[in-house]
Amino acid sequence: QVHLVESGGGLVQAGGSQRLSCAASTRTFTIYHMGWFRQAPGKEREFVAAISRSAGVTYYADSVKGRFTISRDNAKQAVYLQMNSLKPEDTAVYYCAARERPVSNIANPENYHSWGQGTQVTVSS
Repeated sequence: QVHLVESGGGLVQAGGSQRLSCAASTRTFTIYHMGWFRQAPGKEREFVAAISRSAGVTYYADSVKGRFTISRDNAKQAVYLQMNSLKPEDTAVYYCAARERPVSNIANPENYHSWGQGTQVTVSS
């Protein structure tokens, strides 16, 4: 288990940008594969993006591909989500998550064992 804290959420106009951060309280951050998920009211939690331990491989949901960028700084024990060209349908609580084991389905929330408390992102039209 690793303690995760997200920050950077807030209100932004459609077409704008926002950067989310997730700080991990661990000295072994490099053993964790990291992901971002989001959950809108009345909807299930959905996969947004993931990044490998070394940051060499990234994955994106089709809905955010080309607009969002996931990155990590292992020296700072942090993972980021740069969100550009935001749309009202991007409104949700955004969570970062960690897992140790490689898995076949990186988009399944059940494969992640540690979660942050979430940060609200609201995109106004």
